[in-house]
Amino acid sequence: MLSRDLLDRGIDDPRVLEAMARVPRERFVTEEHSAEAYADRALSIECEQTISQPYIVGLMTQALALTGREHVLEIGTGSGYQCAVLAELAHDVVSIERHAALSERAATVLGELGYTNVRLLIGDGTQGWAAGAPYDRIIVTAATDRCPSALVEQLADGGILVIPLGSIAGQTLERICKRDGRLQTQHLSACRFVPLVGEPVDE
Repeated sequence: MLSRDLLDRGIDDPRVLEAMARVPRERFVTEEHSAEAYADRALSIECEQTISQPYIVGLMTQALALTGREHVLEIGTGSGYQCAVLAELAHDVVSIERHAALSERAATVLGELGYTNVRLLIGDGTQGWAAGAPYDRIIVTAATDRCPSALVEQLADGGILVIPLGSIAGQTLERICKRDGRLQTQHLSACRFVPLVGEPVDE
């Protein structure tokens, strides 16, 4: 049912649909929201964060154009659900979360589900993780006014970065491609994410 709903809304990459069908979303939501796990809306999780609605997860994942060879950086582990979807489609995933409790819970669920190609870190996602750079793909699951310069620097040439930009008043999901050091931006959709918290973004 989830795949049909996503397909109807333009998520038509068969690998993305298959990956999302394989990942048991109910394992990543809180017990109080277990009956709503597959509802197409964001749900609250611990630490005043959210698990994105399935459509947005599908849209962001599809925009990354993963083939299975990519080294991916995720900013905002949250529940771990998006990380699991990425792990199904990429070579490996590094995911950074500022809330230790969320990272630890996500690590437990991802481990129980058998994902071995993920590395979870606790820290400031706005700084990325230079030790693992460059990344073929970067996905940011929280909104900021401008893309942090550290993430642009850590994106490989030819890479893709997907990020929600804007404030609480309005946000747009953007797909940024890096070609010969230049950035090309494509608007994907209006969206609503929790704020990205970290060091101030460079002017």
